[in-house]
Amino acid sequence: MTVKNSSHIAIDLGAESCRVSLLRFNNGDPQVQIVHRFPNAPLTKDESLRWDIRRIYQGIEHGLRLSAELAPEGIASLGVDGWAVDYVRLGPKGDPISDPFCYRDERTVEAEREVLARISRETLYNLTGIQLFRGNTIHQLYADSGSGVDQGTPWLNLPEFITFCLGGKPVSEYTNATHTQLVGLGTHQWCKDVFDAVGLDIHAAPEIVPTGTFVGGMKGPLAEITAFRNTQLLVPACHDTASAVAGIPAEGDDWAFISSGTWSLVGTLLNAPCVNDESRQKSFTNLGGVGGKICYLKNVNGMWLLRQCLDSWESQGYKCNLSELISECESLPAPDYLFDVDAPELLTQGDMPGKINAQRQHAGFAPIPEGLAGIPTLSNSIFHSLAARYAQVLKDISALTGKRIVRLYIAGGGSKNMHLNRLTAERTGLNVLLASTESTTLGNFAIQLASLQGNIGDDGVKLSSVASWADILTKHSYVSSLDRVTK
Repeated sequence: MTVKNSSHIAIDLGAESCRVSLLRFNNGDPQVQIVHRFPNAPLTKDESLRWDIRRIYQGIEHGLRLSAELAPEGIASLGVDGWAVDYVRLGPKGDPISDPFCYRDERTVEAEREVLARISRETLYNLTGIQLFRGNTIHQLYADSGSGVDQGTPWLNLPEFITFCLGGKPVSEYTNATHTQLVGLGTHQWCKDVFDAVGLDIHAAPEIVPTGTFVGGMKGPLAEITAFRNTQLLVPACHDTASAVAGIPAEGDDWAFISSGTWSLVGTLLNAPCVNDESRQKSFTNLGGVGGKICYLKNVNGMWLLRQCLDSWESQGYKCNLSELISECESLPAPDYLFDVDAPELLTQGDMPGKINAQRQHAGFAPIPEGLAGIPTLSNSIFHSLAARYAQVLKDISALTGKRIVRLYIAGGGSKNMHLNRLTAERTGLNVLLASTESTTLGNFAIQLASLQGNIGDDGVKLSSVASWADILTKHSYVSSLDRVTK
């Protein structure tokens, strides 16, 4: 088909906000519009942390109806991406048996211990190449047994579940499947050895399909809308990080990336997995990427730290303007102590300022004063500590892979924080470039366009075609060119 005369929708599920975006072409030039953005957050329900999946779907449906009004010519394709690891268990009619758990729910603390008693850390990493993280799907599925859920109950990760609700067949897209820690290293298949060792039912897992696969057409009430009559549903890189990396218009092999949001995903693209003891000990992961590439990366705590602090301060009556707060931090000196942003206690909700101060006190440093006066100081400490952590992770990547990194692309919402970007440039000594703040959405669209043109190989959609579309979309839709960060 002639994609430059068509319209497309990308849905991006975020742990803090979800977006429905529309791509249309005006005289051959792409125009991307965020049609609907709505907040998202896990809720405490029955003493557990869960996602309100019906509310999420309602927000998406509203965005889709608005998109249909804006594009009466019809929507050619639609793809959904989102955060990984969380999933929905399906009842006999395909409905959720309950609201899905959030990966931060503490039920996985015990589940992880029990899983690792059944299969060693070394074996699990060698079989899958995935970092040991208690929120991984493997631990959550295991924990379901404690909630009385039959392990034979089918499940779908969240982006694929939304696609299924819209009319697609139940599948697991390759990049998202790898994040479950249940896919065999270097394969596109579920690892039976892991399922058997942990006591999970492999028959409950959906079929794994390549990135860019078409999975059906719209069904239900939305299909009655004229704009959706011929819409093709496909799975982009359903893991939002893989889509974000696909949305970076970078050539060559001397670059790394930070997908900056709730998490900071710090990594690079490899042609083959990098699995060794040091990679495992440093918690590097080998996630599936577009076009058969491997996203070799490490999860670093990101804007979650600041978001939790802002929520805590607001509960105390201190409402902060984020841009003004960042500007105030720019004039402050470097902090006296860089805290460990990846400390386990900083991964859970609640009193983030107190947790950071506790770490300072444990290291022999005075706590940052509470109240309005201490807010910029603590925020500045977060930015400096994140930049230092990024630098160390990138140094480890070079050492472990042998890759010489010259350029660092920062994508995602966190890339708007120019203070953090400059600190990152100073700490890493790299040429830091800013990709789009909506790199995930652009990558989603680029994969759709490449798939519609038939640029698909054995490993799914071809990376070269996706990169070409990412370059076009970046130049003509959100930004005119990549911005350069001054060190």
